[in-house]
Amino acid sequence: MAPVTISPLYTAHATAHGGRSGKVQSSDQVIDLPLAMPKELGGAGGVATNPEQLFAAGYSSCFESALRLVAGKAGRKLGPEVGITASVTIGKTPDGGFGLAVELKGILPGIPRDEAEKLMHAAHEVCPYSRATRGNIDVKLSVAEQ
Repeated sequence: MAPVTISPLYTAHATAHGGRSGKVQSSDQVIDLPLAMPKELGGAGGVATNPEQLFAAGYSSCFESALRLVAGKAGRKLGPEVGITASVTIGKTPDGGFGLAVELKGILPGIPRDEAEKLMHAAHEVCPYSRATRGNIDVKLSVAEQ
């Protein structure tokens, strides 16, 4: 599949120094965070973030915006209790490298499960993160129990 051509609307810039045990900073310095290798990957862990947490934060917030967009187009207003939890897993691939997998869990209280699942799938079609990862990593959609 050929890459999608875009007309740029916004570009974010962030610079990392020191890899997984360094720091990351956005060009406007809103993000200025220490990074630490998680203990599960052989690092020291500690009070610092990591690339998987940052990806989960970005994907969950973008996906929730897409969910609200498709819900609005379907005539459904979503309240502030609605949310998305992204779980990003890093693991070994069969070729000995590393890969990612994501689960996006919709928190949609008061919405019937079948409608919630349809909204999740519709959001997955329009979310830029979903478009970028489609065919590259496993992304599982689910709806939290109510």
